[in-house]
Amino acid sequence: MSQGTTTRDRRARVSAYAAFAVQGLCFASLVTQVPQMQKAHHLSDATLSLVLLMVPLIAGVGSVVSGALFQRLGSGPVLRASQPAVALTIVLIGLTGDNDLALYGAVALFGLFVGAVDASMNAQAIAVERRYGVSLITGFYAVWSVAGILGGLWASLANRLDLSLLTGFAIAAAVGIAASLATGHGLYRREEEGDGPTAEELKAAGRSVPWRPILVVGAAMAVAYLADSAISSYGAKYLDDELASSDWVAPLGYVAYQVAMVISRAVADLAVRRSGPVQVVRLGGLVGIAGMAGVVAAPNAALAIAAFAVAGLGLSVIAPVSFSAAGRVDPTGLGVAVARVNIFNYVGFVLGAAVVGAIAPVSDDHGLRLAFIVPAALILVVFATAKGFDPEPVEGARPDAPAMERPTA
Repeated sequence: MSQGTTTRDRRARVSAYAAFAVQGLCFASLVTQVPQMQKAHHLSDATLSLVLLMVPLIAGVGSVVSGALFQRLGSGPVLRASQPAVALTIVLIGLTGDNDLALYGAVALFGLFVGAVDASMNAQAIAVERRYGVSLITGFYAVWSVAGILGGLWASLANRLDLSLLTGFAIAAAVGIAASLATGHGLYRREEEGDGPTAEELKAAGRSVPWRPILVVGAAMAVAYLADSAISSYGAKYLDDELASSDWVAPLGYVAYQVAMVISRAVADLAVRRSGPVQVVRLGGLVGIAGMAGVVAAPNAALAIAAFAVAGLGLSVIAPVSFSAAGRVDPTGLGVAVARVNIFNYVGFVLGAAVVGAIAPVSDDHGLRLAFIVPAALILVVFATAKGFDPEPVEGARPDAPAMERPTA
């Protein structure tokens, strides 16, 4: 811990942890109930695909809009307003009943506020890191994943108890709102976040950052998030539809996936130090392919859940090592390369929802099983790009610079 940290900084750190936890809880509480939402609204698979695709597309808009507000208000006030709004939109989704237009509107609002929270909570985390003077971002995302696990377990329990969607969403949202309101006052205010680089400085710096190494690791990042999107958006539906699992079992695929990701990331740093990033990425890709192949071949829900866990063990290492590689080729020290690589996680998430959603309705028999073949095959891109994860560092680069990534589902 930096000797310059204060009680104020520690309070901001706790508040940022709470923000990541609430986001993980709300996101998991919703995505693990996709099969129940589809049944409640009698949606076709094609329509469901469009609904799921709305979330990352509109989240991008919310992220951009909130970023524009940071300069005037700071990220703290934006986060304090948008995070309870995310929880409320989950309740709205539960209130839509069988009104499809109301569902579309509520999902659009969810995406808008999720994007705003993604941007503002990351900004707060980076501000905390700057005050502490050490990398803390992995801890924030570990909290996100643990809360996501709890959200998935809650969805399973709610289905086991035969609670309505509204009741299940309302209880999760109440916990999220209470935590957000109780800790939001501890977030940094605008004047405490510090001044970042100006637009002119970033533009000038951007010209000195090479694109080729960014595109190499970005391709692997996009593939990892494509698979992550497929699991997050369609994992519960796959267990429910293709493998005829009980309603309470369907959310457990997501839970197993997140548990495995937490375990893998807990040891990934040590593995990189011992074996190097190229070997870690190759091993991660191999395990990821094995997991996705297991999902495709699974004859029952139990084996599919185990396969989701294996996929999480492998895929979880790709994004962090991508950001590290970006830091090695950024001579500016301003995070320009990290920001560029970060674009690919949104690209992958949108493609995942779009590709799987497009393939699944084409085949009446085993549509999702066939759709999962695509992310499984595309993970081969990781092997083709693995050498790019250990680029020659350039002068002025900060390979240990804090990385800002969207949380995996």
